[in-house]
Amino acid sequence: MAVPAELRFGRLVVRPAVVLAPMAGVTDTVFRRCIRRLSGCGLIMTEFTSSHGILANHGGNSRKPRRTPFNYLYYEPDEHPIVAQLFGADPQVLADAARVVEDMGFDGVDMNFGCPVKKVVKCNGGSGLLRDLPAVERILKAVRAAVSIPFTCKFRTGWDDKSIVVRQMGRIAEDCGLQGVSLHGRTRQQGYGGRADWDRIAELKDAVSIPVVGNGDVFSPERCVEMFERTGCDGVMIGRAASTDPWIFRQIQQYLATGTYDRPSELERYELLSEYFRMLVADSGKISGRPLGKMKQFASYFTRGLLDGKQLRKRIHRSSSEAEVMAQVEEGREALLARAA
Repeated sequence: MAVPAELRFGRLVVRPAVVLAPMAGVTDTVFRRCIRRLSGCGLIMTEFTSSHGILANHGGNSRKPRRTPFNYLYYEPDEHPIVAQLFGADPQVLADAARVVEDMGFDGVDMNFGCPVKKVVKCNGGSGLLRDLPAVERILKAVRAAVSIPFTCKFRTGWDDKSIVVRQMGRIAEDCGLQGVSLHGRTRQQGYGGRADWDRIAELKDAVSIPVVGNGDVFSPERCVEMFERTGCDGVMIGRAASTDPWIFRQIQQYLATGTYDRPSELERYELLSEYFRMLVADSGKISGRPLGKMKQFASYFTRGLLDGKQLRKRIHRSSSEAEVMAQVEEGREALLARAA
């Protein structure tokens, strides 16, 4: 299988060459640590984070200690290697925010040019900047000059099918001194619908000499290998599949080594639910929102594959406290063990 053993963004070595995508509302410190404990992921990324918010939270002081009350950049030492992803449209603000990221000890900083959400785009952030390539260049130059840590960016193929900017974005990034680029193979207009165009990833790989990470529609180990082989990319980034199947990174490594992979048992799914929920409660000051809301959100993800998953989800969504949710999970686990006895 034509799959690289590692990916390098300058001095940052990613081994294996598989990356957890930044996902708003998903990739907080608790989820990232669960991914790390399940193994197989070479690099994790924060939720995409407002550059203005970073400066407001840090009061302009880039030396503020890392272990502060909640902010999107909170992380634990066992999360390394970890990259912080930023979004915004002001070159100086983004440069200052990138300095904060560097001073906090992150292994790299990534710039978001891919988010399709309206409230981000209307401020000319995320994929909105794909309509203004000179602004992209100003941002990348400012951030590159501000930090010495590895610097990458992630973008979509274009605003719509009539304005594909894959090659232009890749060359701007390379000319500005970035160490790598990631491409989600959809336009902003597509959102998360339709198919990701992997041919555009291959096109980007052909256009630049820096590492290219492919993203979009990788929902299994087989599809991960297929993306490597079809596009020639240097790494694969996995997003939505990881939220419903956090074992996918481990499965990819098993598949590469043996041609087969293990699927999580029902008991493993219950154990993950319990562990994740316990971590949410313990780290409630380090995540956005209340643990109860996160429990209900992730119950929809992690209960897939459970025989009684639909009923468990209903019971969890009706729960009014974290303790009640934990009791529902334990009750389901005990029922599973009783059936297996």
